[in-house]
Amino acid sequence: MKQIVQVSTIMTKNVIKLNLQDDLTKAESLFKKYKIRHIPVVNGNKIIGMLSYTDLLRISFVDAIDDEDEVIDATVYNMFTVEQVMAKNLVTITPETTIKEAAEILSEKEFHALPVCESGLLVGIVTTTDLIKYLIDQY
Repeated sequence: MKQIVQVSTIMTKNVIKLNLQDDLTKAESLFKKYKIRHIPVVNGNKIIGMLSYTDLLRISFVDAIDDEDEVIDATVYNMFTVEQVMAKNLVTITPETTIKEAAEILSEKEFHALPVCESGLLVGIVTTTDLIKYLIDQY
């Protein structure tokens, strides 16, 4: 497994995205609909932030609601904007970044997703789940 493999081989290319104008209710809906935990926030196709499902849990009582329940505490979500809740200081990688390098970054940081950018534009996302699936495929 010492081969040099680029993240472009395992990254998600059809990325679910949010804009600053989107509200947190929409974010919650996307997290549940697509069963994902990270959504890049973009201006056009340029990444400006990352929203995680954990970010939403920090500001709401959603963790007390059953995942199958469609009830969303809109009052809490309306108190904040996507920009207020998203992470702004992002670490990005390129499609040419190796899987090993991506794994090293994620193992050292306190987040679980890396936006993949090319010429400043979002082209994909790599998560810890992608890395685990890649590792499983090696066996």
